[in-house]
Amino acid sequence: MAVKRTTRGRRALRILATLVVLALAAGAALVVWQYYVTAPWTRDGRVRVQVASVAPQVSGQITELRVVDNQLVRKGDVLYVIDPLDFRIALDSAKAEVENRAADLQVKRAQAARREALTTVSTSIEEKQQFAGTAKQAEAAFAAAQAQAAQAEINLKRTEVRSPVNGYVTNLLLRVGDYASAGTRNISVIDADSYWIDGYFEETKMDHIRVGDPATAALMGYAAPIRGRVESITRGISTSNAAASTQGLPSVDPVYTWVRLAQRVPVRIRIDTVPATVALVAGMTATVSVGAYAEHDDRLRTVFTDFLARIGPRRKDDSAVSPAGVTTTVKGSHDVSTLPTPDLKTAPSADQIAPGIAPGINQAPETAAPKDSPGKESRGPHRPAGGRTARD
Repeated sequence: MAVKRTTRGRRALRILATLVVLALAAGAALVVWQYYVTAPWTRDGRVRVQVASVAPQVSGQITELRVVDNQLVRKGDVLYVIDPLDFRIALDSAKAEVENRAADLQVKRAQAARREALTTVSTSIEEKQQFAGTAKQAEAAFAAAQAQAAQAEINLKRTEVRSPVNGYVTNLLLRVGDYASAGTRNISVIDADSYWIDGYFEETKMDHIRVGDPATAALMGYAAPIRGRVESITRGISTSNAAASTQGLPSVDPVYTWVRLAQRVPVRIRIDTVPATVALVAGMTATVSVGAYAEHDDRLRTVFTDFLARIGPRRKDDSAVSPAGVTTTVKGSHDVSTLPTPDLKTAPSADQIAPGIAPGINQAPETAAPKDSPGKESRGPHRPAGGRTARD
């Protein structure tokens, strides 16, 4: 009897253990289902940026190129210079025309004043009006000459094509000697202050996304996350069934009722903080999480990173430093840098700027030249034979 009871007890324990394992497996499956199917996250995210397409407002041959590819430039920096010779000649000609019209106006005004002062019968009212009208025409011609001179001066200043934004010159194909046509884009500048992230979420997850929700984005090439907030949600996406046929009739594609694919809705994420080790590049792939799930991902990532830091080799202090030199620490997360407002020079007054394509600060691109103390070796990277650094 005792043996039978022991056997039954063991069998009951095995059944109970099996039920517990099944319950845990079911719970884990439910959590995984909720996270991967209904949670607002997506692996289909992209880093986006605004690109300023710069085109000259005057035509001519490029005589000077002041930037190189991928160079950082400030708003108002000169990108390239168009041959100003023809425009200087046009300005001198316009100024000479102004002087000519000024002299003619002086003569016409004197004649009109003389006729007005005459009281003899030989000077009729009609004759006085005629000379007064001639003086008015001379005034108009003088004003037109002044306007042409101002336009010639503006065109001369526009031979210096300037950057409209703070950013990076990209895909530079210009060379000295190329001909620049007015209104034709020939150089692009990535706006360094306009980065954002687009997350393409399935429509089944949109119920958990609200404007203002916190969001995190993990780039494929970096471990440290980017933090931000939901800025806006797209209100319309294209549909193939909206197209009309050649006869103006609706073109409806067949839909298989047993296969329903969720459409993806773009969600714009405003970037608040970027780790110092992350270099944003437009087009990068990102995994985006929104709301409480983003905070949950942050906690898991923090625990995992701290664990790796304890068991791995020591690293240098990688606290984030913003371009302005400000370090910001977010509670419960890694050190990140808050994107600052660029420390630009004070904008000049209206009479100090050139009314060109991008008037602004008249300064050449800043280049950081190494300053080595006498008797000391340079601290720059050692370059072995072949022109490649030891790091390469």
